[in-house]
Amino acid sequence: MDWDKLRIFHAVADAGSLTHAGDTLHLSQSAVSRQIRALEEMLNATLFHRHARGLILTEQGELLFDATTAMNKRLDAAAARIRDSEEEVFGDLRVTTTIGFGSLWLAPRLPQLYKAYPDLRIDLMLEERVLDLPMREADVAIRMKEPSQADLIRKKLMSIKMRLYATRKYLDSAGTPEKIEDIAKHRLICQNPASVQVNAGATMVQHLMTFNIQSLLTVNNYFGVLQGVIHNLGIGVLPDYLDLEHEGLVHVLPEVDSSDVPVFLAYPEELRHSKRISAFRDFVQAEIQMRRKSLKVPA
Repeated sequence: MDWDKLRIFHAVADAGSLTHAGDTLHLSQSAVSRQIRALEEMLNATLFHRHARGLILTEQGELLFDATTAMNKRLDAAAARIRDSEEEVFGDLRVTTTIGFGSLWLAPRLPQLYKAYPDLRIDLMLEERVLDLPMREADVAIRMKEPSQADLIRKKLMSIKMRLYATRKYLDSAGTPEKIEDIAKHRLICQNPASVQVNAGATMVQHLMTFNIQSLLTVNNYFGVLQGVIHNLGIGVLPDYLDLEHEGLVHVLPEVDSSDVPVFLAYPEELRHSKRISAFRDFVQAEIQMRRKSLKVPA
């Protein structure tokens, strides 16, 4: 199949317009139109419905667009590997992780990574949705569970726990709970039960709610929970990697800690030799090792 025609088809499908695709490809609208007609004749299929507002893919066009999208992602992966030199770390690196871990743990540490590799361009994608690494929605992921996708290199970085935290100012005002039943006298700040979160955190909150919590603030991510806690609104359910990030947090009711939550780093097998991936992986592992030493936690 003619690669040039497929490239033009993909641009038209992506833009929804012959004119816009032509501008992107630096071709005239008539040249783009001729290539699309030739491709439709070769496939003996109509690829677009033509409307006054633009072009809409037919069912056959959708199938071909899925294929060209996958091809482009594979080509991007190959180009990324080619651009990686043997001595330098530079270029684009798309990192995906959860909102909480990305904003509260990873982002504050990125200045050190940029200091070591100033030519890196990091796209940090913070969302609870698990992106498809083999399909190159991201280059590397840090997730709070072992990835189930095939063709991934994965490494367990550490385990964390969900704990209860408050500020000293709040505890001086509202009192420090001595036993779990005392939680009923305090405002609980936690993730909304309907939001995506680690099972250990959800289980912990469900247990706490059995103690007749009267005042409650729920947020859809741990960054929001932290904001409520540091502004002295109550006692929050937060990950223990915040111990060193916010010295003003006081760990209360240690016996209520959640079960372990594994933290994994993963990236596609095809990026095994990427210098950018290696640099990022080594950086994250070094930061975790420093945390272990600070907390005197065995490796």
